[in-house]
Amino acid sequence: MRSYLHGDRTPGIRISSQDDFLQFLPYCRQRLAEDPHLAATVLFDEIVDLGYAGAYSTLTRALRRHQARPRCEQCQDAATAASSRSPSERSEVAVEFDWLRLPEPPAGWGYGNRACLLLGSLTGTGVGNGIGRWSVALAEDQELPHLVEAVDLVLRRLGGTAGCWRFGRTPTVWCPRTDRVTPAFGQVARHYGVRVECRLPTDHRSYTRRALDEALRAWWRAVTNDSTLQDAWHSLGRFTARLNTRGGNTDDARPAVGSPHTGTRALRELPATPYPVRVRARRTVTAQGLVPFRGNFYAIPDHLAGAPVEVHQRLDQPHLSVATPAGAVIARCLLAPAGAGLTVVDPSSAIAVLERHPTPASTDAPFCRRNTPRPPSPQALAEADALRARLGVPPTRQPGEEPNTATPRVPAQRDRPADNAGS
Repeated sequence: MRSYLHGDRTPGIRISSQDDFLQFLPYCRQRLAEDPHLAATVLFDEIVDLGYAGAYSTLTRALRRHQARPRCEQCQDAATAASSRSPSERSEVAVEFDWLRLPEPPAGWGYGNRACLLLGSLTGTGVGNGIGRWSVALAEDQELPHLVEAVDLVLRRLGGTAGCWRFGRTPTVWCPRTDRVTPAFGQVARHYGVRVECRLPTDHRSYTRRALDEALRAWWRAVTNDSTLQDAWHSLGRFTARLNTRGGNTDDARPAVGSPHTGTRALRELPATPYPVRVRARRTVTAQGLVPFRGNFYAIPDHLAGAPVEVHQRLDQPHLSVATPAGAVIARCLLAPAGAGLTVVDPSSAIAVLERHPTPASTDAPFCRRNTPRPPSPQALAEADALRARLGVPPTRQPGEEPNTATPRVPAQRDRPADNAGS
């Protein structure tokens, strides 16, 4: 009634609601474009210092209404598949991977207290009793570089790849917190042009698969303590060839279109080079000045006998580097075929350098910086200054002073709820 008496409103005409958030929307879009994972509570604190008088719930509701938060491309690409699959997807041809742990390998391998065996097999419609062509690869560890190396070796022995890879809930592949593919392994899947799925708990192994696992464990029990790594590679190759012959397929020939092992779908071509990940392995120089790696020996200066070194190999390059534990490169040698039992001697490859601390290695592909703090950029600070000038809010720094990029102070007079991750 007071508004009608003072003439502020006209009877019968509804006043138009004014969205006070619109003047803060450009700043919010700028900050969220810089960091799509910026917490809504942090953004709320920042615009409160700029003069925002609304509540936290009003901010989150406005962010959803205006669709101010963009999608993170790295996270979207990493989530190449959901954990649930339809019946049609279950029946398609896929490569299913499993780790087999091999405890107490021979000390001469340099693998520590355990080795791993990666088993890859073709599964799906038209692949017999749940398993068709298969191959295995020895691995030193289950970390990402060793996993990528073993996966590439298995696929090249199979002669190609299916459009889908299936793993168990391996932490290197599947993040238990987000229930999706890890960003690092998502980059690997994009390199090979496949999608990654998590094997469901209801996906039981077939009788043939369990028998194959038992056969591989029997092979491992037959490996003696004085066996070299190249002996293990050769015996494993003969063992797999014998089992494949019994099963009616060979490990060297690639299945063609219409093969009984792949149904009516051919395997896809593999990239010319493996995914460019760096494999690192710790070794000890022998008394003869040799460094064992992947069933071969690489000669370095003999005065380093007994010294601990690191072998660095990038999978898409034809050479490897031998470095000190601090990262100084000692020698660079041509890479010999794995398990060939060769001794690579190249005097010209020796490199004399001083001991130095390693510099952070640059990544080959961008990863999501979800948990990395990112202060406001100069563009965001300029937008904030323009907003303060428009609203008459005093600046937080004097002219000529360096911008304060720290996280804004949390106002004590506002009680904020927990972060709304979906806002």
